[in-house]
Amino acid sequence: MTWNWLGFGLALGAQLAVLPVFAADLDTIRARGHLVVAVRDGWQPLSFRDREGDLVGLEIDLAHGLATAIFSDPAAVEFVVVPNGDRLPAVLEDRADVAIAGLTLTSGRQRLVSFSPPYYLDGAAVLVRDPQVQSLSDLQRQRLGVLQGSSTVAIVRYLLPLAILTPLNSYQDAFDRLSTGQIDGFAGDVTALSGWQQAHSGYYLVPSLLSAEPLAIALPKGTQYNELRSLVNQTVIDWHQNGWLEERTTFWGLP
Repeated sequence: MTWNWLGFGLALGAQLAVLPVFAADLDTIRARGHLVVAVRDGWQPLSFRDREGDLVGLEIDLAHGLATAIFSDPAAVEFVVVPNGDRLPAVLEDRADVAIAGLTLTSGRQRLVSFSPPYYLDGAAVLVRDPQVQSLSDLQRQRLGVLQGSSTVAIVRYLLPLAILTPLNSYQDAFDRLSTGQIDGFAGDVTALSGWQQAHSGYYLVPSLLSAEPLAIALPKGTQYNELRSLVNQTVIDWHQNGWLEERTTFWGLP
């Protein structure tokens, strides 16, 4: 699917207290014998559990890829599952070496941690049941669900001023209403919408993003971590150049 980029918004960084950084440098990681990575759970197709209970997804593949780059062993990685609000603190408080957890690269967050080059361009999109909807203009005057208080609300109001917005409390609420025809579409994170589309037939992503936000790996600041940052950054660049990242993105059904 080819996206039409209609906007490029960067979400505001989380307002976190500045905490001392004690994350391990590359020599310490190598001596330990494995990489510790903070990830999320239940965020298909980025990071979720399969039927056997194992963590899988694009971001899990990236973690195994970093372990391969450091140890030549994709299994040399330990996962620390964290909630959204704990993604940066996991790195800042020495509970993880890096975080690969759906983190958008923002100026606010860059004051706290370093970021790798982006590995995926996330954003807001619209999920519908009608396959005839092929552009945002088709959604004018339609009933669109949006998460209450999300930044997507303002974007939808700007791009679709005639749409009838329905504020919702959760993604599950949105999917329930969309499946029962109470709304014509739902505007939310494209990664979450892609995961729902993969798990349920009869849903379609409108091929125009409402906004775009780069996802990147969070790493600790400080000169002692220069070697770690250099290795991670070059690894992500190599993934882009050799096509591995595109192949993994396609494998997980991401647009």
